[in-house]
Amino acid sequence: MFGFQRLDVYRCAVQFLAIAARLGAQAPRGYGSLAEQLRRAALSIPLNIAEGSGKSDRDAQRFYAIAGGSALECAAIVDAFGALGFMQPSELTEPLELLERVVSMQI
Repeated sequence: MFGFQRLDVYRCAVQFLAIAARLGAQAPRGYGSLAEQLRRAALSIPLNIAEGSGKSDRDAQRFYAIAGGSALECAAIVDAFGALGFMQPSELTEPLELLERVVSMQI
């Protein structure tokens, strides 16, 4: 097992990635670009955490900041899905809680 795979923040990011894939599939026709943006941003989170774990402190912080920015971007997209009626309010809770955990964790 790689060191980054032991990190709670990485595990939350991977868990959110699975949810994002399902959410993206729920987007109605005409919103494929929004769904694709969610998938790309969601994938960016664990990838940047993993890559940052193998870098020096200064470089690592840059990758972790990118991961955090991608998590914030995902939160905004999840909000958009809710505002556009693609998700029920009860469906917003889990993905937003995972993203909040990712953003709040110090890596």
